[in-house]
Amino acid sequence: MSGDIAHRRVHTNGTWIHFAEKGKCKEGPLVLLIHGFPQLWSSWKFQMDRLADTGYRVVASDMRGYGDSDCPPDPVSYTVFHLVGDMIGLLDNLGEKQAFVVGHDWGAQVAWYLCLFRPDRVKALVNMGVPYRPQSPVKPVDFMTEIYGEGFYVSQFQEPGRAERSFSQYDCLTILKKFLLIDSPDLLAAPPGTEIIDFLETPSSLPAWITEEELKTSAAKFEKTGFTGALNYYRAMNLNWELLGPWRGAKITVPTKFIVGNKDAGFESFGTKTYVEGEEYKSHVPNMEVVVIDGHHFIHQERAQLVSNEILSFFNNHSDRV
Repeated sequence: MSGDIAHRRVHTNGTWIHFAEKGKCKEGPLVLLIHGFPQLWSSWKFQMDRLADTGYRVVASDMRGYGDSDCPPDPVSYTVFHLVGDMIGLLDNLGEKQAFVVGHDWGAQVAWYLCLFRPDRVKALVNMGVPYRPQSPVKPVDFMTEIYGEGFYVSQFQEPGRAERSFSQYDCLTILKKFLLIDSPDLLAAPPGTEIIDFLETPSSLPAWITEEELKTSAAKFEKTGFTGALNYYRAMNLNWELLGPWRGAKITVPTKFIVGNKDAGFESFGTKTYVEGEEYKSHVPNMEVVVIDGHHFIHQERAQLVSNEILSFFNNHSDRV
């Protein structure tokens, strides 16, 4: 079904962005799919097929730092302003004033800020895995390190070169298996003196939702680019905090559906479950419904059919919004 996917690169916001496209060119409503760490546009193949088959024009990009998009080496080039700017530039290049948006993991973060900065460009949003949180009183990396320790994966990713050196002890296929196939709700924190990539287990078998061939195809891209671009998202977190002050207290007003797996490592950690199921979350995103389903972090692949149904039902209900 994915044989008619077209690929292009566009120059926007000072960088080259690669994207895959399927569906009715310039006819169907546009859906923009935004991937997270450590994935590529291809993680959305099932949704691309399903959405295109129902009449949508579907675009999934390699985010900056990934795959066939440019990979700037400096972390300061990975603020949410750069990332949202890439998506706005992509919409402009596609000739679209608005899009339905779907985000997962870091892609969800980008989608939240796309809705915060430019709600006029988003018809409706489906986000997965990472809830919107208002700006904290302290820098996020500092807070996480104080609470979860130096072994916390976000903390270990901060020093340029550190994670890259530890990753270099493994081939890219093994690295992807370690991160993509985490089957535990435990906090991603390594014991003292241990690198997170060494701490994570390599699964002996694959779940039904992903194949060895799919992992090898993605690994081949990371063999070319390395992981610095992907890690730079984390290295810009404190800088994001400094720049986001003007939006303190602002709400996400775009119609939203938030989907999370009940076995997601982040759902039971950080107080996320209580936050997501409580009233505070909906006070920040007032026009939102929350859907908790049985599954892990990469829920759009693990429960691809169910997630696609949730996306379609939500977007179909908001198809007239301009």
